[in-house]
Amino acid sequence: MQSIPVDTSRLGVLRCAVGPEPKIADFETKEVKKDRDGNTIYSVAVTVRQDGRRVSVIEIAVTGEPKGVVEGAEVRVTGLDAFAWAMGDRHGISFRAAAITPVPTAGAPAAASNSKAGGA
Repeated sequence: MQSIPVDTSRLGVLRCAVGPEPKIADFETKEVKKDRDGNTIYSVAVTVRQDGRRVSVIEIAVTGEPKGVVEGAEVRVTGLDAFAWAMGDRHGISFRAAAITPVPTAGAPAAASNSKAGGA
């Protein structure tokens, strides 16, 4: 299967729609999918919205649990690849990333420094 690199800088704002969940390899046995090295593969649903377009949701697989990624938070996706697949008459595109990390919020440190303002 050929991978196609995706330029995430052209995707606009990326937000976590559904937090990290272990990917299931076998729904009957509930076996969790692992990579070659035995690490659990997680799935994260991410919303994509380019300027002037509707919101799309893509499910991205990533090795290891993405720490700090929660629903609604803006995220950064590193090393995103797309894969076209076909099984019988079904087909689609799957996505895999090297990493998914939360984007730090700008206001947190300033709020802490203002807590003592106007003192005694």
